[in-house]
Amino acid sequence: MGPRLRLPVALTIAGSDSGGGAGIQADLKTFAALGVHGTSALTAITAQNTTGVTDILELPTSLIREQIRVVVEDLGVQSAKTGMLSSAEIIATVAEAITEYHLRDVVVDPVMVAKGGARLLRDDAVGALRDRLIPLAAIVTPNLPEAEVLLGRTISNLAECRHAARDLVAMGARAAVVKGGHAADMKLVTDVFFDGSQLIELQALRIDTMNTHGSGCVFSAAIAAWLARGAQPGEAVRQAKSFITQAIADALEIGHGHGPVNPMFALRDGG
Repeated sequence: MGPRLRLPVALTIAGSDSGGGAGIQADLKTFAALGVHGTSALTAITAQNTTGVTDILELPTSLIREQIRVVVEDLGVQSAKTGMLSSAEIIATVAEAITEYHLRDVVVDPVMVAKGGARLLRDDAVGALRDRLIPLAAIVTPNLPEAEVLLGRTISNLAECRHAARDLVAMGARAAVVKGGHAADMKLVTDVFFDGSQLIELQALRIDTMNTHGSGCVFSAAIAAWLARGAQPGEAVRQAKSFITQAIADALEIGHGHGPVNPMFALRDGG
């Protein structure tokens, strides 16, 4: 018998991106790059590439629930993340499973719109996201447009990002990080993290590229991976910020639209 390798287990509950740049595919690459065994519960299949989404098929909620059950009961799950949950019914199913299987370290990425503009969350599902899922989140990770929808107001400066992070925690999440990639500042990207007591601003130089497809998925998956490895939420977010910055810097020049970020950047030199 050779040496036995045990890895932390993370679960992604999200949609599939046939172009491989976002969704389940990006999450599993991120988990692997960070030394975590990735598992998945598929919520929807998309026909998608770097230019946009052309078709979506939601999976039955019974099958989504069964995927979660068999993974948790056999492998155990140290952390989980959610991505594309397009309907109120799917959100309710996932929330019930999180509660039943006592999944505590859950990162909620409130995916609403694809990079090409396709709607990935129905308008009538926003309330379910607010009421059913965010209160179960260890960390919720909206970008500025998503935070505006969740909070029902415009967010246009850093002070309003700080306020938004506080209000998302008041909504029930144990912590929130409001991502600043859509902000007007052309030199810096500032993400605001709040966990109910400490407020941290994480900055990185803005990278001049159109190839940011999957950036939100990779960021939230990296947080989940670090949580699975035992990091505290603030440290998990710091590590994920560094990881996504490098993944964007090493983004792939493929396709005719928004190319994908590259969570496998650590392997570019064969190491």
